[in-house]
Amino acid sequence: MKEAIKRFITIFILLICDVLILFLLVYLSIIIRTKILPSFISNLPVFDHPLERYLWFIVIQLGIMAYEGAYTKRLTFWDEVRLLWKSTTLTGIVGLIILFVTKQTESYSRIVVLTWLSLCFIILPVFRTRIKEVLHKLGWGKEKVLILGATENGIKFMKAIKAEPNLGYEVVGVIDDTTDLQEIEGIKVFRYEDDAERYINHPGIRTIAISDPNKSFQKFANLLNKTHASTRNIFYIPNVKQIPVIGTEIRYFFQEDIFALELKNNLANTFNYFLKRTMDYLLSLALLPLVIPILIIISLLIKITSKGPVIFSQERVGKGGKVFRCYKFRTMYVDAEKKLKQLLEKDSEAKAEWEKKYKLSNDPRVTPFGKFLRKTSLDELPQLFNVLKGEMSLIGPRPVTKEEIERYYKENAELYYLIPPGITGLWQVSGRSNITYEERVSLDCWYVRNWSLWLDLIILLRTIKVVLKGEGAC
Repeated sequence: MKEAIKRFITIFILLICDVLILFLLVYLSIIIRTKILPSFISNLPVFDHPLERYLWFIVIQLGIMAYEGAYTKRLTFWDEVRLLWKSTTLTGIVGLIILFVTKQTESYSRIVVLTWLSLCFIILPVFRTRIKEVLHKLGWGKEKVLILGATENGIKFMKAIKAEPNLGYEVVGVIDDTTDLQEIEGIKVFRYEDDAERYINHPGIRTIAISDPNKSFQKFANLLNKTHASTRNIFYIPNVKQIPVIGTEIRYFFQEDIFALELKNNLANTFNYFLKRTMDYLLSLALLPLVIPILIIISLLIKITSKGPVIFSQERVGKGGKVFRCYKFRTMYVDAEKKLKQLLEKDSEAKAEWEKKYKLSNDPRVTPFGKFLRKTSLDELPQLFNVLKGEMSLIGPRPVTKEEIERYYKENAELYYLIPPGITGLWQVSGRSNITYEERVSLDCWYVRNWSLWLDLIILLRTIKVVLKGEGAC
């Protein structure tokens, strides 16, 4: 009972905070319309609308957020961003329909409404994340989790939820009979026979995660039957890998008491691929006016700082296995391959690193200015022209050579061929040169299996952060 009251209070606090921030954003939108925009735009009509006129938009926003699960679901940061963006978009659409049907479009400032919606897109996700962070630190809204099975997937699951503080999960123990470890990742390990039922029935534990292929599922079923009254959520972590997970749906067959996972290949949908290519072209064309002055400046600096051509092009493998010339700013000396050969012959550690990563952390071939270009990823700007030519995408797998395909991708090559390589991708926002080549291949394959426009948008936003901070650059 006490836990239910605490959960209700947490939801109430979050709701009050949402009301306050949405109200403040309406007020800020009116300030922008009345105090700031007139300084830049002349002949704006006089604004004399009361603030109260716009408050019903807040009611719609809160209603849609509640319907989508903003107060009941535990979401990762990016899932919450998607929910809030969807709610804001629907609020704008519903509000527009209401104004149109009631013939009140002239009674409202379009600038105020659009400004408010834009501020909701930007500020609401950040604000909610910070509020949840504070609540969780105070012990409100947290959920204790017990993991059954110290398997590889069980440990990965534990790391995953610890890396997503927005979820509010706290792993309090791992139950397993097959390990001699007393703790894993700082979490205490208990034994099945002695502790499972007792710990699951602990008053503070309402969520368990099952990940143990070494035990019969019947044992778990019996255990869950005994503890059904005390558990609210159960995660079952199957021992499967290399399958699509985004968009996967569960199909129930009640007559036979079974369920099946329906895996989807989003890239098989022609319309989805059309949307991706359309986004590539529109964003590339929009970026060109901003990029061209930068291209000119970088070209001049390359000419001044080292001998050789400004643009370096090399054969890369694209969609369907088609070879194309991939453009980059030259970041190496003209005798780069000679320097590499000499280094690998003399330095065994460098040779081992090259064979493992196909890159060097201290590459003697790279010019001083080239190091800056690589750190900021500015060397890849010319690839926008590859995108406009249809040879590359803004987001996709790494552009690689035939040799890399044959040596590292092997049976995964067919996956790689399904989509154009990208200027950025999961490999860039997940460590880039700080990960092994096998991990890069794995990330490329995961991206292809799980492609969606939302995934592309997340990668694009995370790339901006990586580039600005110079994290994991090549």
